[in-house]
Amino acid sequence: MLTYILFVIGFVLLISGANILVEGSASIAKKLNISSIVIGLTIVAFGTSAPEFIVNIFASVQGNTDIAIGNIIGSNISNILLILGVSSIIYPLATQENTVWKEIPLSLLAAILLGVMVNDTLIDGGTFSGLTRIDGIVFLSFFIIFLYYTFGISKVSGEDTDLEIKEMSYLKSSLYVAGGLLGLVFGGKWIVDGAIKIAEGFNVSQSLIGLTVVAIGTSLPELATSAVAAYKKQSDIAIGNVVGSNIFNIFWILGFSSVINPLPFSKDSVIDIIMTIVASLILFLIMFIGKKHTVERWQGVIMILIYIGYVAYLIGTK
Repeated sequence: MLTYILFVIGFVLLISGANILVEGSASIAKKLNISSIVIGLTIVAFGTSAPEFIVNIFASVQGNTDIAIGNIIGSNISNILLILGVSSIIYPLATQENTVWKEIPLSLLAAILLGVMVNDTLIDGGTFSGLTRIDGIVFLSFFIIFLYYTFGISKVSGEDTDLEIKEMSYLKSSLYVAGGLLGLVFGGKWIVDGAIKIAEGFNVSQSLIGLTVVAIGTSLPELATSAVAAYKKQSDIAIGNVVGSNIFNIFWILGFSSVINPLPFSKDSVIDIIMTIVASLILFLIMFIGKKHTVERWQGVIMILIYIGYVAYLIGTK
């Protein structure tokens, strides 16, 4: 029973830890006269991906690869179908040209690359299917290119004045950073331990728990950010947050995780990889269906229904 309680508390600690870590780090960066756009592209971007990152690090170190891979695949699917679906129902999401032609295709490419890299046995007849350390280095290389592209875009678009940064004293900022890191560490550990116990208790696969409960839980910061942005009619933030998170998840988190410990891939998870690719493809096609470069409310409803159908399939098969 204690494990289940700590599992729930783990999500609270994980998300709260990420938030106060971002606040403390951003405050220190601001005091050091680092521009808001750089803070947004680094500290805030990494902070919203911190829950998935920490959970994956613990899962990789402990050898629970089904949770590590399932967490990222599940997060990417829920980010597009569930989070963007909910956000577009709140307010239709208009998208900029850069996002349509560069960032969304890059997230699709990341999903396709993941599908290729984890299918060694199918593609070249190897004895091991999964993400090796070399695959991880390739992903991290793509991630560096993505960061370079993002900073290039920021220089063209100029300073982001919408980012609100609360300045605090160095002592308070440092306490926020330390507290945030502690929250992430304990929260991540309790979530991974709890996910293993839940899988054992309900006699289901760790992959199912990773793809659903853990994935949705670690995606809560993205859900909150995109939903609030949609409510404030800041559709660029709503979509950019999700697309950027999906790119971060594959190139940065899976890349780093597989460098720490190679991640074996189960043939049963092929359908989940395909679903990741399909979700990215759906988002790209929606940009040209109905109102151009906009996710409309009716499209959001369809995305949510597809996600519900996918979860029902998971429960029935895993």
